[in-house]
Parts: sequence; structure tokens; C-alpha cells
Amino acid sequence: MEPYRAAAARAAEQMQLYREDLSGWRSCKRTNEISISWKPSTEFHGNIYKLEGILPAKPEAVLRCIKPEDGGLREKWDKNVKELLIIERIDDNICITRTITPSALMKIISPRDFLDVVQIKQDENGTILSAATNVEHPECPPAPGYVRGRNYPCGCFCSPVPGDPGKTQLLSFFQSDLCGNLPHSIVDSFFASSLAEFYSNLAKAVTTLVA
Repeated sequence: MEPYRAAAARAAEQMQLYREDLSGWRSCKRTNEISISWKPSTEFHGNIYKLEGILPAKPEAVLRCIKPEDGGLREKWDKNVKELLIIERIDDNICITRTITPSALMKIISPRDFLDVVQIKQDENGTILSAATNVEHPECPPAPGYVRGRNYPCGCFCSPVPGDPGKTQLLSFFQSDLCGNLPHSIVDSFFASSLAEFYSNLAKAVTTLVA
């Protein structure tokens, strides 16, 4: 149990560092609703992406849409999540998950699965942090038919918007190694489009799926 708790703690610490790090980010997409930027990851030979936006719901409602649950809401709205399974619950705030993703970009990217430890916690200001990173688990070895990808410290901060408690400031970080023999151009194109879709679908979900 302790190695998983340590990995979860490190993921949460890295998320705080990413949140405070304002240097080196390069914009790759900006609209009236979102800002997406990136820079080289220090965890692997790929990029870390940052997504910023405002969601039309309280942080608790956003959490209900993103928190890991067997057959939960995440499978209903996130088109990049085909199935999400809880492999083991470490405690009330930490669990091990297996996320199965569908093929993408007209099947250029084949189905993947990711095994992560996920921690959810809330600070005194009402900000909810969901932090995750890759782990291994004896009950979930790599499976035939899927490329085992690796998520490096990633997740999101859901913060109350000052003066408007009915809205949430979303700050998300993604850094995933899809593994396999994929050209960097394909991977970069996939993340730029999928992050925008992630925000759009989450914004709809917090108003339609959460009572």
C-alpha cells in the first residue's frame, strides 16, 4: 500500500509545481472558452499539456464527472474513455484504476490501456485536486489487444471562481506516453484536438449529467 500512497503523493506534489510554473509554455489552441498550451515534459520524451477554462458548475459537480468509478459518469461523457475500472481502493481518497481508450484518428492510434494511482483531495480554499500517475499492479498485467500506455503526473485542479460560486476554474495537466511506434506529429495532433474535445464534453456533462 505504501508505494501506491507514495506515488500518489508525488503526483500531487508535481501537480502543484506545474500549477506554479508559468515559464516556457507555448500556446497551441485558444478560444473564447479555453486555452491549451504545451512544453517538453521532464518526465519522458514527449510533451506536457495545460488546459485552462471555466466550467458552468460548482467544483463538487465537476468532481462527480471526473472521479474514478466503475461504470461511472466518466464513461458516459469522455469519448477517450471506453471503460474505467477500479482495480483496488487504497483508502477513501486513493485508488488504482485501469482506463481503456478506444482507437483514434481513424484507427491510426490503436486501443490503449493505462494503469494509474489516483488521489483526490480538497484544500481549505475549496479547490479539489485529482492527481494521477502510472503504476504497476499484480492483478492487472498488460492485456492482449491493447498497447499499455503510461500517464506521468497529471490531473486537474477544480477551483471555485471568486464571486461566482456556481462556476469552476479548471486547470488540467496531461502528459501521456501512448507508447507504440507513433510519429510525434500524430501524437501532437491527437492531443491538441482531444483536449479541446475533453473540455467541451465536460462542460456539457456538468450541466446535463449532474443533478
